[in-house]
Amino acid sequence: MYEPIFALFCERVKESIQAGTFAKLTLAKTMGDTEIKNIYFRLVLNEDNTFSISLTSRYKTEEIESIHTLDEALLVLSTYIKKPFLTALLFTTDNDVTFKVNKKNAGSIIEQPPTFKNASPVMLEMIEKGIV
Repeated sequence: MYEPIFALFCERVKESIQAGTFAKLTLAKTMGDTEIKNIYFRLVLNEDNTFSISLTSRYKTEEIESIHTLDEALLVLSTYIKKPFLTALLFTTDNDVTFKVNKKNAGSIIEQPPTFKNASPVMLEMIEKGIV
């Protein structure tokens, strides 16, 4: 089962935000031709110097944005794993972390050198303001 591995992936997401290395997160690679194409996970700075997560769900004909706490956003993402997304990509300034589910329902995490040299602009602002 992939759930324990996805839980580890979620911990990596939280750690990247706490460490100030978060750049980007996206769900990709759907099973078959689906209405939903991607889900993008972004940090949003609130007026009270806290942060939220913006989830932008990109469909064939529209985009829908929703705002969540970090834990809520990760829970929402978990509902899309295998239904229909097979891959979650976390980009940090330390490394790229890819979570994949195979046809046998097994999860895996692959680490590669970082794509991004800088954390997301909101992450940098959060560091500057001492939020993380």
